[in-house]
Amino acid sequence: MSDKTLFIYDGECPFCSHFAHLLELKSSLPSIEILDGRENLEQLTKLYRQGYDLNKGAILINNGHILHGADAISWICGEMKNPTDSLLEFLRIIFTSSKRSKILFPFLLWGRRFSLAIKGKVWQPVNENTQFF
Repeated sequence: MSDKTLFIYDGECPFCSHFAHLLELKSSLPSIEILDGRENLEQLTKLYRQGYDLNKGAILINNGHILHGADAISWICGEMKNPTDSLLEFLRIIFTSSKRSKILFPFLLWGRRFSLAIKGKVWQPVNENTQFF
């Protein structure tokens, strides 16, 4: 088993991209690998077929366990210790609580969908009809 943690986000969403960029540079999580789901549609499709839809939140794979949406964000925020960015520190304080994450996460999804609509991008990069040969 790898000790790496894989965080898959929507690279077309400006909020998701900013969060992923901050995670990579300033989170103090040395074993995290950041992956833009839209640039890795084959892997994203496999996860979608297992029930993990990027349209419903980021996906985190840690030691073979998959967390999705609010659970993924809450796990990441719980693992961050002394991030060197004030926004990450703020998010860590808010989203460390699983209960708060579940309450607030729908607003994050709404913001994502709104930003994608403004950019003219599809909300769901893969679906049950996505094929790879």
